[in-house]
Amino acid sequence: MTDSLTVPDYQHRTVLLDEAVDALELVGARASGTYVDGTFGRGGHSRLLLSRLAPEGRLIAFDKDPQAIATAEQINDPRFCIVHDSFATMADALAARGIHQVDGILLDLGISSPQVDDASRGFSFRQDGPLDMRMDTTRGMSAAEWVATAEQNHLEKVIRNYGEERFAFQIAKAIVARRAVEPISSTRQLAAIVANTVKSREKGKDPATRTFQAIRIFINQELEDLEAGLTAAYSMLAPGARMSVISFHSLEDRMVKQFLASKANVEQPDRRLPIRAVDLPQPLMKLITKIKPSDAEVSDNPRSRSAVLRVAERLGTPT
Repeated sequence: MTDSLTVPDYQHRTVLLDEAVDALELVGARASGTYVDGTFGRGGHSRLLLSRLAPEGRLIAFDKDPQAIATAEQINDPRFCIVHDSFATMADALAARGIHQVDGILLDLGISSPQVDDASRGFSFRQDGPLDMRMDTTRGMSAAEWVATAEQNHLEKVIRNYGEERFAFQIAKAIVARRAVEPISSTRQLAAIVANTVKSREKGKDPATRTFQAIRIFINQELEDLEAGLTAAYSMLAPGARMSVISFHSLEDRMVKQFLASKANVEQPDRRLPIRAVDLPQPLMKLITKIKPSDAEVSDNPRSRSAVLRVAERLGTPT
């Protein structure tokens, strides 16, 4: 563990742990391959992957969160290394380590329980803390800084597009009105603004849920990272290698589903054209499975209820 950073002991339960790792099929010769955990978090998937890797296997993990990096640095295993960056950079990061194709990639998207439960990180509307929301606290603009300066139409666009919030206009207007009176610097302030604005509430869901999700996604460029990361992951997969991706909300899952489908369902030319079957465009990936948490897992860990695991396998020759 690094001397400069203490890692709080927050409970974290890795969602779809066995299912996501099982799907990569680390058996036989494949156990000697090179794998990527694109979102280390608190290391649940990485540790299980390491337990199944052969002595000559290799695992490279990525994470933007300094606390996750500090946790990863406690792993004393020559087969493992951690990269303090987004998985969107994996192609360049792996190439710098002499790796040009891998045998499996796992992406566990979204936010981890320790990040939510630590009030000082500013992700949770249930606890009061500084309005930060950065996964990488060493760089970038905090949520408070953005909320203080963003134009109303930009606030509205982010809250609507990333939070799928139908009251985005009203919330953006209320934020602008409040910041003219006082700085919005805490999670409790923002949550109260939303609660006072959204009069129609979804059953079992705090009215601030969608707004906090939207701002978090925007601040951390999560969808941009996901788009770049999926492309990079595909380019790095060896033929026969698999990708396991766990998403937690509809925006992520839609992107993953559409990306994998675009590789698996290749557009075919008009059947009336005289083209031999061998010359027809071939699928680039094969869709393997879609898995949701079991009732038992959801009962044990309610935060897993929205998770979706999608698995696909690379076909053909890597580009």
